[in-house]
Amino acid sequence: MKDKRLTRRAFLETTARLGAVGMVAPTIIARTAFGQETKVAANDRIHVGLIGCGGMGRANLGACAAHPDVVVTGACDVSKARRDAVVEQFKETCKPYADFREMLRQKDIDAVIIATPPHWHALIAIAACEAGKDLYLQKPMTLHLGESLAVRNAVKKHNRICQVGTQIHASPNYRNVVELLQAGYLGKVGAVRTFNVMNQGELGIGHDPNTKPPEGLDWDFWCGPAPLCQYNGLLAKDSYCHGSWMEYSGGWTPGMAPHIIDLPVWALDLKYPTEVCSTGGRFIIKDDGDAYDNHEVLWRYPNLTMTWMSSLTNSYGFDFHGNPERTRRLGTYFHGVNGTMHTNYDEHRIVPEGDFLNPFIKPEVAARKQAADYKNRVLYSCGELTPISNKIPQSPGHEREWLDCIKSRRQPSCNPAYHCRIDVPIVLSLLSYRLGRSIRFDPETETIVGDKEAAKLSVPTYRAPWKFPKQYLQA
Repeated sequence: MKDKRLTRRAFLETTARLGAVGMVAPTIIARTAFGQETKVAANDRIHVGLIGCGGMGRANLGACAAHPDVVVTGACDVSKARRDAVVEQFKETCKPYADFREMLRQKDIDAVIIATPPHWHALIAIAACEAGKDLYLQKPMTLHLGESLAVRNAVKKHNRICQVGTQIHASPNYRNVVELLQAGYLGKVGAVRTFNVMNQGELGIGHDPNTKPPEGLDWDFWCGPAPLCQYNGLLAKDSYCHGSWMEYSGGWTPGMAPHIIDLPVWALDLKYPTEVCSTGGRFIIKDDGDAYDNHEVLWRYPNLTMTWMSSLTNSYGFDFHGNPERTRRLGTYFHGVNGTMHTNYDEHRIVPEGDFLNPFIKPEVAARKQAADYKNRVLYSCGELTPISNKIPQSPGHEREWLDCIKSRRQPSCNPAYHCRIDVPIVLSLLSYRLGRSIRFDPETETIVGDKEAAKLSVPTYRAPWKFPKQYLQA
């Protein structure tokens, strides 16, 4: 079996090199797996495996497989039906695995996409690092402070390339917003407000009376390090539905906040908050889940505050509301001395504070402003400001950036060292919600201050036989 795998890999790499005949040989980059050094040339094909074969994972895999320098060699899922579907899609090269540990032992896999339910992310990510695999880790990166630090430290210790799956980071709109804020158009920003809302109604995601796992699904393995609960088809269905269970997802805040607070963290270069206060509850929805249906968070930073609002029972979207229909809406507001910018994934607008923004408005726009009749004396400005000299380069795509970084051995833009500044505030908000009190945090030591119970709970206790890898808590 070993010789067969190596022969197949040699064949695939040879066919990739045939397209580069006559080119100068590329630099050879050392890779290490299980203590054995291998060599991968910069133009060789990257052998990618998928762990967690649901919708988002298959989308990430498809984005990678669309490139000619990628070969899909493994699909792992506790559901036979899901892993077999991926194998069928890539049947010439892909093999099925029921256990991620077996998959990580394979030499014909260079990198893995981890798209399991969130309660599995930390353990599998660290195991991938130890196995010498690069990784694309879907958000939320983790659900606990200890996990956040451990994943970051494992990636650094084992010199792995890791991209966290906040793909909106690659969007042109986000880059434009960052450019405007870093160029100083809004002046100093003292408050940021973020939100994600939808309306599931009182019935929520509904009820599933069936408690028997389908054939081919290992439910005990699905629950893994989290508590073993009775099988529920809605919980197992997809990321939308398992967002209704706290132990397996942390609710909707970890699912959506990584995309949305990524923007202010990036644009304002926020580090860690010094205090986190979170409140909410399950006030209206009565379905099989147990997570909050409304969640409010206040993060205090040294020079500003940032808020988060999540609702599953009302979808009012403020300036982004649009048509009065029940749908999901989200956004971010930056309140600066010169004006307010509000933005979602696709658009951004600026509302000036009187004439404070005038030095940044193009002269011809200022003239039109004086001549026109603005009913509310408000200028919505997008693309009418003075040009920005330092533009952020456009992204080649979140997955493509990861693939390029695997070859260059440079960390991508959303690596865990950066993403901890997003993940840590979120997981601290979950802990604050759980305890019902504020949490103070020391950014220098990365520790909870003055609350022994909170500090203890910040490191999870996994269900046997799984063990939290405490050796990675220290940088």
